[in-house]
Amino acid sequence: MNARDPLLPVQPDEAEALAQFASRVWDEEIVPKVTDYIAIPAKSPMFDTDWAANGHIEKVIRDAAAWVESKKVAGLKLEVVRIEGRTPVIFFEVPATKAGGNEPDADTICLYGHLDKQPEFNGWRNDLGPWTPKYENGLLYGRGGADDGYAVYASLTAIMALDKAGIARPRCVGIIESCEESGSFDLPAYIDALKPRLGNVSLVVCLDSGAGNYDQLWLTTNLRGMVSGVLKVEILTEGVHSGDSSGLVPSSFRILRQVLDRLEDSKTGELLPQSFHCEIPSDRVAQTQATAAILGDLVWKRFPWACGADGGSTLPTTTDPTQALLNRTWKPTLSVTGADGFPELRNAGNVLRPYTAFKLSLRLPPLIDGNEAAMKLKALLEDNAPYNAKVTFSPDGRAGAYGATGWNAPSLSPWLEAALNTASQAHYGAPCGYIGQGGTIPLMSMLQANFPAAQMMVCGVLGPKSNAHGPNEFLHVPYGKKLTAAVAQVMAACP
Repeated sequence: MNARDPLLPVQPDEAEALAQFASRVWDEEIVPKVTDYIAIPAKSPMFDTDWAANGHIEKVIRDAAAWVESKKVAGLKLEVVRIEGRTPVIFFEVPATKAGGNEPDADTICLYGHLDKQPEFNGWRNDLGPWTPKYENGLLYGRGGADDGYAVYASLTAIMALDKAGIARPRCVGIIESCEESGSFDLPAYIDALKPRLGNVSLVVCLDSGAGNYDQLWLTTNLRGMVSGVLKVEILTEGVHSGDSSGLVPSSFRILRQVLDRLEDSKTGELLPQSFHCEIPSDRVAQTQATAAILGDLVWKRFPWACGADGGSTLPTTTDPTQALLNRTWKPTLSVTGADGFPELRNAGNVLRPYTAFKLSLRLPPLIDGNEAAMKLKALLEDNAPYNAKVTFSPDGRAGAYGATGWNAPSLSPWLEAALNTASQAHYGAPCGYIGQGGTIPLMSMLQANFPAAQMMVCGVLGPKSNAHGPNEFLHVPYGKKLTAAVAQVMAACP
């Protein structure tokens, strides 16, 4: 028998046991449960205003809660927490197996995921669909499997793996919400209500992020914030003959273009207001350069360019890997994600339309306050409307929380940096990578504010081509197995 290395919380043979346990649970339970989950159109409340009556969110919450309770983890307590008028949250807690880990001031690991989904979108492969799961060559296709239906199952599996192997761990709590894809506007009320029960959170494990490749563990270092909402320009009360009116009645679309020109340089995509920009910390630039060296052209070639699988030099805003990573993680950007006021092409007669409405998605750098940005954006777009048109911008969310604030991770503690690399080497055979993400996880800024001393392990299965929110979304099962074992190994190293 090999001598035990006192510097390693998890020995090599124990790491192999964690991997084997995680792989078995994924094959026997997680893949079937996530397959069932994909088939349920549990769209986030922003995309299903009748979510309570439709019952899809209730269904996935109850299914996940029932599975967690069925595992009979020693001492586990679970509650579906409900606040009137808000989407429900699963909260569970598991006592520590580590000596002294259940004292009132002992450290707690908080695990996070969500069960609500983005809407269907179009363009799915002929044999695929958002609510028709298909498991093929290790990839589980369908809406929400990777973002983020697997998280609750993987989180509990990591705990079970440690307990099965007899490896001590701190107390754990889980927060599984159902409003994340709407900006988590329901979550602050739950964080306030649950704070006395969370304990002394020293490590947050969030399984709702991405990976630069499928060859190593990836830690998310920063996330952008977001303001979304509807910009609407109204010029008439009803449509009129375009030949009779054009040249006299200004086009609502042209006015909307003028208004957007206040926000964005249409030639370059640069956001014009300096208040939406921030200085990039030097350590993040250095990390980005190291990540660019690992990923190279994969940074931009991973997207489904219309000109072909590998894109072309004129298509991306840049083909420099470092700049490409910074553009998608630290620069503010505008996307138009939907439009209203337009008839279908086959029904488009010679009519000057009464209004044009765009759904805007403004991604913000990690250090910009989301709610303040929402108010500034509203003022910018609505003030001094051309032709005195009726221009309104209605941000998504609730009063006081209209935008989601981004997040920049605290400096890594030596123990966490060592644990991440050890776990990545053990389960992937490569060191841990560090990458910023362009998406938004509102919980992270909330927990950072409430637990400023906590360390953050933000990671996930959304690697190249996984296409969360779009068509053909898939969950990379082999990566998910390794990630689950790696998370367990890091949890064991938590002081």
